[in-house]
Amino acid sequence: SNPLGEVVDITELSKITQANNILLAVDNAILSPALQNPIKLGADVVIHSATKYIDGQGRCLAGAVLGSEAIIEQISAFTRATGPSLSAFNAWIVLKGLDTLSLRMKAHSDNALKLAVWLQTQDQVEKVHYLGLESHPNHTLASTQQSGFGGIVSFEVKGGREAAFKVINATEILSITANLGDTKTTITHPASTTHGRLTDNEKQQANITEGLIRISVGLEDIGDVINDISKGL
Repeated sequence: SNPLGEVVDITELSKITQANNILLAVDNAILSPALQNPIKLGADVVIHSATKYIDGQGRCLAGAVLGSEAIIEQISAFTRATGPSLSAFNAWIVLKGLDTLSLRMKAHSDNALKLAVWLQTQDQVEKVHYLGLESHPNHTLASTQQSGFGGIVSFEVKGGREAAFKVINATEILSITANLGDTKTTITHPASTTHGRLTDNEKQQANITEGLIRISVGLEDIGDVINDISKGL
């Protein structure tokens, strides 16, 4: 899940959906096909926001849906009638992104783990959410169904929204945006952006605190990223 990295057991979930004749769709945008293959785990449909890691450089808007021939035929009929299809140029950009996807996802994951480990040592940080840390409640499950842990790291700072904004606004290298999956590291405050429309009660149920910050770790030298974040801490 975005931004806390919560995962479910896709194989076990597929047993439930198959027993009840329900299609199981998995949004795989955070991990990309380089780190997880939900269809092999039992999913019927896999959805990617190719704008994110598959393109990986913020060059185009794109999406992809994968599934059996029978399912894709139905989706193709819908797209022919309504028009949500890629231009030839954007399709070419996405295909070029696939050439380096595995290399980039490994680098994103390596940088994210280094950042998460460093954040755990900071007095101003109350909690770090990253699947690659053994302290994450879903680390063991993720290790069985993923080949890597991805580039999304979230952490909670002491002092709530004011402290979170201080960290975010102090950065100079990071891009302040709700987008993710780029070669450039981005930083955002989920409670006021991605989850801004939720009520306070809904945020509490989703564990979206006012002190929560989400980092989409890019491909820069991780030392530069750490130095940038440390300014506000």
